[in-house]
Amino acid sequence: MSKTAELILEGRSYQLPIVEGTEKERAIDISSLRGESGYITLDEGYVNTGSCRSQITFIDGEKGILRYRGIPIEELAEKCSFVEVAHLIIMNKLPNREELKRFSEMLTANELLHEDIKYHFEGFPPNAHPMAILSSMINAGSCFYPELLTEMRSQFDVQAARLLSQVRTIAAFAYRKSRGLPIIYPKPDYRYTENFLHMMFSLPYNDIEMKREAVKALDLIFLLHADHEQNCSTSTVRMVASARSNLFASAAAGVCALWGSLHGGANQVVIEMLKEIHESGDDGSRFIEDAKNKSSGRRLMGFGHRVYKNYDPRAKILKKACDDLFAKLDRSDPLLDIAKRLEEAALKDSYFIERQLYPNVDFYSGIAMRALGIPVEMFTVIFAIGRMPGWIANYKEVMEDPNARISRPRQIYMGPTLNHFVPIDQR
Repeated sequence: MSKTAELILEGRSYQLPIVEGTEKERAIDISSLRGESGYITLDEGYVNTGSCRSQITFIDGEKGILRYRGIPIEELAEKCSFVEVAHLIIMNKLPNREELKRFSEMLTANELLHEDIKYHFEGFPPNAHPMAILSSMINAGSCFYPELLTEMRSQFDVQAARLLSQVRTIAAFAYRKSRGLPIIYPKPDYRYTENFLHMMFSLPYNDIEMKREAVKALDLIFLLHADHEQNCSTSTVRMVASARSNLFASAAAGVCALWGSLHGGANQVVIEMLKEIHESGDDGSRFIEDAKNKSSGRRLMGFGHRVYKNYDPRAKILKKACDDLFAKLDRSDPLLDIAKRLEEAALKDSYFIERQLYPNVDFYSGIAMRALGIPVEMFTVIFAIGRMPGWIANYKEVMEDPNARISRPRQIYMGPTLNHFVPIDQR
């Protein structure tokens, strides 16, 4: 294969290098194009643009493949905890027993917030969205660690553990604030996911009964969201990091991007859709037909993905996890029944097959969280906790790249041509 691509512009030939990844992904390196030709490329939404080289996550959307550091998501979901996977993503290796012990101890040692941060929570109105609080409090947290600005590289392991651990504490505090409930502090004898459920649902005089199947389900949700290549929020983290912003500030920006209904908020929209179907007395059949009619204004949420043109592997894992969770809790949920009927109908319908619309992770994650008693407004917060290892690892890649430059996309200007100032009395 040729190692260059030829581009002909106005009769002149330009040789552009071909870059090939370890999984045979190929890209045309256009970094010198503007300097040599005066042209830039236009790719609105960055659909066909590679913004970086990364060693963290590989996705093959056509085949429905997702791997963290080369390991298939199916293997990790079956055999690992979220903390092990976080170590894999951030530290670039699955931990041995001693490394896992050290990493877990670092998380425990850094789970408490500075007591003065509690005063920041008091400034939010009772109905403040937990994502707004989460972003604000992560950013504010950096004020209490001045070494973030001066010793980030030498202190990276500690700061990464601090952020990964404290995001749970902030999230739980945000939930308690929104419900007018007293704050519950983390307990050092609880593991990562257990501690989050404890801080969410325990009372000062009565700890929540920790059900193993609930802990396992939430830990799996965290794990499945741990990284997902260069999505909107991760790209945001990398862009902010490229300006040499600190880790907490970069992660706070990621939270803001994740908040959007087209990104992390999609699982909430799925639940709202399923509720609407259930309350209308429909079993999903009418909704499927309406979704195929563009004039109906209805869309089948939780289907389709910008990258996957096949069944999202995370959705397959979560579908089974939902079945297991409901069976072990001896519960049922009409929304899960409707979701399965929608999936079954859509996978047989040529309309959805031709458009490569398959269930994505959002289709089942909300149902699982609903079964755990997590309120809808916290769904995206759960996503943010799970995605934190990926954001930290991407931040680390940017900071360790000796050739990293501040991100600065170009544009094609479509506004007025040369104009001149007109005094106010002549306008």
